[in-house]
Amino acid sequence: MTKILEKRILTPVTKLFRVEAPLVATAAKPGQFVIVRIREGGERIPLTIADYDRDAGTLTIVVQEVGVTTRYLGALEVGDDILDLVGPLGMALDIPAEGHVVGIGGGFGAAALLCLMRELSKRGDRTTIIIGAREKGLLILIDELTETCDTLELCTDDGSAGFKGFVTGRLEQMIAGDGPGRPDSVVAIGPMPMMRAVTETTRGTGIRTLVSLDPLMIDGTGMCGGCRVTINDEVKFACVDGPFFDAHQVDFEEAMRRNKMYVEQELESRDRADCQSAAAGSN
Repeated sequence: MTKILEKRILTPVTKLFRVEAPLVATAAKPGQFVIVRIREGGERIPLTIADYDRDAGTLTIVVQEVGVTTRYLGALEVGDDILDLVGPLGMALDIPAEGHVVGIGGGFGAAALLCLMRELSKRGDRTTIIIGAREKGLLILIDELTETCDTLELCTDDGSAGFKGFVTGRLEQMIAGDGPGRPDSVVAIGPMPMMRAVTETTRGTGIRTLVSLDPLMIDGTGMCGGCRVTINDEVKFACVDGPFFDAHQVDFEEAMRRNKMYVEQELESRDRADCQSAAAGSN
């Protein structure tokens, strides 16, 4: 059992949880993830570690409610227990020292940049974070990210905050030398289409670009084979070989097909849960 110590509502469908997990916090490194299970018989889902405090023995995760299990998790409150939490899993992110590192977060992917960019700042790198959302109300962890890095760039599709347009638009300006300046490395975390767009933006520029393929992960152990990806013509597994890979070596056509593999089953599961909830409410 893992006790919830803090819960924050970041958006109507995005929740932050700080949980008691001393063993995981002691070993956690930026870029890794945990597997959680909410109830007996429930599915196991991978969640990126947003932050950790070794001294306090706590772990921070951010959850976007999409399917049934993330809805169950989002409904938990302070004092409740998460049935199982296992980790840290995956390979820690490795970025060469000394340079300008730009982290790009789409939606809740911004949370996964928190501990990563803090560690890079601590070692002396110049750090910039670009986070994007449809509108300003969906931008998350702005205060924490501002404290973490040298520069925070906001992007919204509707122009309600910061740069009007996609994160790739602001990235293009920076590559050209605008604002904080040209990146030496880029790390993109978020929806698959966003990461693919970032990859194409930096392709041919000589800028080292890494993407997190955690959207593909299912069981997090490499046993199910659901997160198979082709990296530089070699088969890898996002959960055990990643989740971070050289973006310019990723076969995104394959990865995006695989990312949609279980959409129909996910929708069926969500509809079934909605019907069960409605039936229980009418009794």
